[in-house]
Amino acid sequence: MEPQRHPTEPVGFARHDHSHCVEDALAAAEARCLYEGLRFTPVRRRALEILLERHRAMGAYEVLERLQAEGLGAQPPAAYRALDFLVANGFAHRVERLNAFVACNHPGEDHIPAFLICRSCNRVAETVALPARAQLVSAAAASGFEVERVLVEAEGRCAACRQSDSE
Repeated sequence: MEPQRHPTEPVGFARHDHSHCVEDALAAAEARCLYEGLRFTPVRRRALEILLERHRAMGAYEVLERLQAEGLGAQPPAAYRALDFLVANGFAHRVERLNAFVACNHPGEDHIPAFLICRSCNRVAETVALPARAQLVSAAAASGFEVERVLVEAEGRCAACRQSDSE
């Protein structure tokens, strides 16, 4: 059994049962779509599964190529619509620094994701920016500003890349 994680621990750089996390995330997305009356089409489901297969951000064209190879979504708008759906419903996030998308590690939770981006391998870990959210919202409110969207991205090097350099 996988050890319990602290809710703010990054997942993308930790060892875990990957097939189990993909299955759980897809089941949760299907259940939420059913509950909220959202259409979880085969293209949307497969796009999410593609993002879940690796813990790294993927560009829209990379997702499109995978969809096309499997006979789904032959045109770029199909991939973009699927990715837009996933982001709008909290199943995925857009990582601005990489102009790419990553599956959400906390779907269905009200959170501000913070992305840890390895500049060597481009893997992305998502953690939650809870303290930053409260401070930012408080500071914004003090100046009469209403926060609509927050993006937290940190760039550095993961342990695996740092270790490979030292060997």
